[in-house]
Amino acid sequence: MLAHRLVPILNVSNIQESFGWFEKLGWKKGWDWGDPPTFGGVCSGACEIFLCENAQGGRGKSAVAMTFGPRGDEEGDKGVWMSIWIEDVDAAFQHCQAENIEVTWPPTNMPWGVREMHVRHPDGHVFRLSQGIEEDPE
Repeated sequence: MLAHRLVPILNVSNIQESFGWFEKLGWKKGWDWGDPPTFGGVCSGACEIFLCENAQGGRGKSAVAMTFGPRGDEEGDKGVWMSIWIEDVDAAFQHCQAENIEVTWPPTNMPWGVREMHVRHPDGHVFRLSQGIEEDPE
């Protein structure tokens, strides 16, 4: 099997509020379906995520403030975790703070050669915003 495209589907409690959350993150509403809409998509460049109100998958936000680290809980949220590769994690962090988007892990250089941060959707979906770290020449 050769896959041509992969589009995750997130279970959301309110599709209109989710469109708004993604717009604050910098994505755009691509389309919606239904009257009233219960299915739709958000886009960023060539990337797309489908949103389905009250169906197709799990969701659930934990009460833990951090998704990583010694005070974090990688298993508390019952939503989907996704890694989104971007150009500048630190700029994304500043943007998320300005937009009051919940950051559950600050920009951190990880031992596997990635600088990443985490943001959490109100329904418990966690997005790892990541960029590769160039190794220092010795």
